[in-house]
Amino acid sequence: MASENAVVIFSVSTCCMCHAIKRLFCGMGVNPTVYELDEDPNGNDLEEALIRLLGAASAVPVVFVGGKLVGAMDRVMASHINGSLVPLLKEAGALWL
Repeated sequence: MASENAVVIFSVSTCCMCHAIKRLFCGMGVNPTVYELDEDPNGNDLEEALIRLLGAASAVPVVFVGGKLVGAMDRVMASHINGSLVPLLKEAGALWL
């Protein structure tokens, strides 16, 4: 699922952190594919897999760019702040400017 689109966000529709991540990407002009785990019949299984992948207690939001795991909120924001997120997005074909 993560490699099918340039940017994939695994989210929960009622999560404020997920909302912030989605707004960040949309504000940059990126059109991410969003999987709302609370609206997906396999959402619990997906969330468990993401928790194992991250090694964390909570799994959302989780962002993949170009099929590669960027991480949860803290890593995405750190990448944005340090300037490494935009080059990743350009390399994945999600951002052209």
